[in-house]
Amino acid sequence: MSQQIPPYPEGKNLLNGKSVVITAAAGSGIGFATAKRCAEEGAKVFLSDLHERRLNEAVESLCDEGYDATGMLCDVTIEEEVQSLVNAAKERFGTIDVMINNAGLGGQSDLVDMTDEQWLKVIDVTLTGTMRCTRAAMRHMIPNGKGVIVNNASVVGWRAQEGQSHYAAAKAGVMALTRCSALEGAKSGVRINAVAPSFANHPFLAKVSDPDLLETLESQEPFGRGAEPWEVANVIIFLASDLSGYMTGENVSVSSQHP
Repeated sequence: MSQQIPPYPEGKNLLNGKSVVITAAAGSGIGFATAKRCAEEGAKVFLSDLHERRLNEAVESLCDEGYDATGMLCDVTIEEEVQSLVNAAKERFGTIDVMINNAGLGGQSDLVDMTDEQWLKVIDVTLTGTMRCTRAAMRHMIPNGKGVIVNNASVVGWRAQEGQSHYAAAKAGVMALTRCSALEGAKSGVRINAVAPSFANHPFLAKVSDPDLLETLESQEPFGRGAEPWEVANVIIFLASDLSGYMTGENVSVSSQHP
């Protein structure tokens, strides 16, 4: 039997007045849940995504609720677009207090059947894209002597799962990138951490995944259910806020079981 979903949290102004940039923030997954929770905690949010219609809808829904939200298309595999995103956010807000790197790409393929193109695409979006956004944010934050970066990793960076060699390798790379870049950022007061979700439920996942696989993954969770996207977002909020002021280089598992 699955544990009941807890009540949705009320905002406590944990990010009051801060400017936050979030990649892959359109749709119904962790990215938009994070954007919404950031706004509820008092932040000004700058959303980016590849999908124009869904991005516009995401921004409009937040603005309709009275939040300060802006959006811009960005492909994290293109360096010029990452630079344009950071520059636009700086122009909009004056500074970037928090960068949340949520963009990633998965897939299911046994290694013996995987093509170079499949491997490279996942690595480019999930790992190299995170590197590009982290690098761009650090170049802005380090001269300011402050800033927070939160990366979205995954428990498959620790655990083995069939058909996930490319995705697991990319997410393990995100974890290593987080640790190493955090040492560099710490000298200038820039903190860099990551969340590592286990299994989060959202409509898009159900559309692109095998229902039997999702049922199996849920059954393996001690709570008997996947996380709600906003439950992952809550941990991102913690890492983005001053409450985690002494944490850097950490990969925090958002899971109901040990990695």
